[in-house]
Amino acid sequence: MKMKAVRFLSLLLMVAPFLQAGSASSSRPPNVLFIAIDDLRNDLGVLGATHAQTPRLDALAATSRIFSHHYVQVPTCGASRAALLRGRYPTERAHLGNAAIADTHRTWGDANLPAWFQRHGYRTLAMGKITHHPGGLTGPDWNTGPEELPDSWERSWIPASPWPHAEGIMHGYANGKPRERGQDPPLEAFDGPDSAYPDAWVADEAVSTLKTLADSPAPWFFAVGFFKPHLPFAAPKRYFDLHDPTLIPAPDVTRRPESPSSWHPSGEFRNTYRHDGRDPEDDADYANALRHAYAASVSYVDAQVGRVLDALRQLKLEENTIIVVWSDHGFLLGEHAIWGKHCLYENALRSPLLIRTPGLPEPGRTSSAIVESIDLFPTLTELCQLPNPGGLDGQSLAIQLSDPSVPSSKPARGLWGEQRTVRTERWRLIAHPAPAGETTPAVELYDFETVPAEAHNVAAAHPAVVARLLQSLPPEPQ
Repeated sequence: MKMKAVRFLSLLLMVAPFLQAGSASSSRPPNVLFIAIDDLRNDLGVLGATHAQTPRLDALAATSRIFSHHYVQVPTCGASRAALLRGRYPTERAHLGNAAIADTHRTWGDANLPAWFQRHGYRTLAMGKITHHPGGLTGPDWNTGPEELPDSWERSWIPASPWPHAEGIMHGYANGKPRERGQDPPLEAFDGPDSAYPDAWVADEAVSTLKTLADSPAPWFFAVGFFKPHLPFAAPKRYFDLHDPTLIPAPDVTRRPESPSSWHPSGEFRNTYRHDGRDPEDDADYANALRHAYAASVSYVDAQVGRVLDALRQLKLEENTIIVVWSDHGFLLGEHAIWGKHCLYENALRSPLLIRTPGLPEPGRTSSAIVESIDLFPTLTELCQLPNPGGLDGQSLAIQLSDPSVPSSKPARGLWGEQRTVRTERWRLIAHPAPAGETTPAVELYDFETVPAEAHNVAAAHPAVVARLLQSLPPEPQ
């Protein structure tokens, strides 16, 4: 009992700066502005990336806690967002696909992030892409019901725009053109204003909504979901002009790994878009053009996020608002001969996470602790002084917010198809189904103390490490 009391007092002292800052500016709990960015790998300038210029996110990072080793649970949009909203690892096969939320929400009750906040007095709003379907509807063109996550949001919507429907705005080309599957290229640079592309409309709507929330008597949880840099890599030309394509580096490891591997043939990239006979695997100029377009898309969404943050400050909401910037997964730009996500390699599972709280100690410091998307649910409930539902797998990051030097408390776990992975400070193990006639999984093991990382499967040289990490894998979904 004495040890528990000491730990409780220690934790209370760690979170006290956040709670005091919130109460100093308002008698109510803090608001939450949750910003989701689609397919953004760990390519922020503040993290040392050279693929894109991100001045607005870097400026936010200077006032935030930067989590340099944040990992998602499943490298695809819907399943990653399901794990975040549940605060739990996937336990069913249905949790691993893009229909994870729509197919399983009936079993969640109110133990999901927005519903839990709503139950405890918060207004909850979702605009843009927060669940898998922008606007939260799952019918034809994602424009009609049924709802993807009902009874959780006061309102879930997309902005009125030139694009004809939710699926159109999700994969939008310039000036209201929706994607035609297999007919359109994977990149586009239109010489026009920011409003030529969807994310400027998301930013406009977010700013307008913040103005109405400024007068809200109740605290609010406002989730804003941006689309870029998700394919197609499309942005106004001036964001392409920010980057010298000759200075965009190619990955260190571009060859297809030997079996067993998490490699896949990049179906979303190759089958959904028109390439006019070009293949980045044997066309270096095309590969460079794609990386250039991805960088432009990142810089474009960076500017739109900045507009939302400007409005928050101008409305004097910063002092009592927690800001979270999160991406649902990364994206491989030729690493391991993959153009996409949908694998268990580092660039698919690792994505940016920034958390800014009122009264944050040592703002701008980076935590290198291994953290996961499922940790956000208990983190936000703790910071907002709410109870937790039982059974969460995530652990609060309040300790790292107070002291960025605090190490990881657990590894990061991920799943894709029949594969499972665990990431520690040094190692990544990927386990594949056992070959026919065998009982031991086939494995990949990568040592992140070597350079370049993920260049060689070193499992044969480290059998004890493999045996230990196999015990830390997430359970197989049923």
